[in-house]
Amino acid sequence: MKKIADWRISRRTMLRGMGASIALPLLDAMAPAKAFASVAAPKAPLRMACMYFPNGVWQDAWIPKANGAGFELPYSLEPLAEFRAKLNVFSGLDKAASHRGDGHYAKTANFLTGEPVAKTTGKDISAGGISMDQLVASQFGHLTPLPSLELGIDPVISGIDSNVGYTRLYGSYISWRSATLPVAKEINPRFAYERLFGEKDANGKDKKAKRRNTDNQSLLDLALEDAHRLRGRVGRDDQVKLDEYLESVHAVEKRIEFSLKPDPRDWKPEQEASLPAAPDQKVPVDFREHVTLMLDLMALAFQTDSTRVMSFMFANDVSGRNFSFLPGVSGGHHDMSHHEGKEEKFLQYREITRWHAGELAYLLRKLDSVREGEGTLLDNSMVLFGSSISDGNSHNPNNLPIVVAGSAGGALRTGQHVASPKETPLCNLYLTMLDAIGADAQSFGDSTGTLADVVA
Repeated sequence: MKKIADWRISRRTMLRGMGASIALPLLDAMAPAKAFASVAAPKAPLRMACMYFPNGVWQDAWIPKANGAGFELPYSLEPLAEFRAKLNVFSGLDKAASHRGDGHYAKTANFLTGEPVAKTTGKDISAGGISMDQLVASQFGHLTPLPSLELGIDPVISGIDSNVGYTRLYGSYISWRSATLPVAKEINPRFAYERLFGEKDANGKDKKAKRRNTDNQSLLDLALEDAHRLRGRVGRDDQVKLDEYLESVHAVEKRIEFSLKPDPRDWKPEQEASLPAAPDQKVPVDFREHVTLMLDLMALAFQTDSTRVMSFMFANDVSGRNFSFLPGVSGGHHDMSHHEGKEEKFLQYREITRWHAGELAYLLRKLDSVREGEGTLLDNSMVLFGSSISDGNSHNPNNLPIVVAGSAGGALRTGQHVASPKETPLCNLYLTMLDAIGADAQSFGDSTGTLADVVA
């Protein structure tokens, strides 16, 4: 039996009987095949996550020996083996704007902007421009309850690093709404949960879903009035606290406003996510538990289409976190990154990087378990994973360690080691990702074009 889509009758067909001719009404079977195609199920949306880890890598354990599709994952990336066909490992990418700055800060603040960072002790900060993730959020954020979600583990650190003359604030942010406005990250899993899904009452209902101010003015506007009055009279540390508070209010208001308007989306998740109970109010003491909770929330945020743009910082720049919980490691991350070529240090350094790759694998596994159309949530995503310097001992911003998992719904070719010529702008990758997700961007940062080897 033929499918209806293959069986068509002319609109001029008549019913003939008893000598009379009667015109048929317009039937579905009279419509052209393309009309049926137009009512096909809407495609799943594309998502982008940008994940940062500090202090670079031991490159011998990161960069694959072979180029193209025939590569093998080196030691630090072995935890990603099950996703080898769904990711690309990049080498040869450079951030030219960071060569003019000392230490870490001029490399981290512009990790996602690619622009020069202003050398300052904290008064006039600038990361050069909007970050890639926020450019996407500015164009597509209206389609989800939250335009974007920024997560991290460490609180913002201020003060001055007297060794290089930069404010330490630069090491605490990778997402920038504009050159001078960093986006405050949420480090408390409970508060991140409430941004995404609301504050629940005893019956699991959103306490604030129907709440509005009596004068119809948003909470954000009210808060901003007081914040602007305060901002000029407080120090940098208090300004950071104000920014974090306002970002939290802004996120809640965005979600509430979205719920009160007609939903602009045609697509709905195929698998309904079962929301876990909200995390405890306190930030976990155990670093590993803290990271796991944040990665779980990232997976839920994408699965529920609460947002399509996220960033995550495993730690602030120059992190000295102790990784002695790993076998064979007996010190802090930053100390091991300054390995001086000593085997007893770089062997521990590569273990720390391997641990981070394992955490990425944990997130990818969750995304790949969610079916969407003919693929998975991972297939409809791009997950950038990398650091802002290549080797921690030299602080170089060239040959940066970068992995991108997911094909953006087939827009990207995966399963490759993409070895670009020396000094290829990192922003060429960013422009490629922006094109893949459908953003309106002719260029980005210091880009000179897209990466042809990656475009499907």
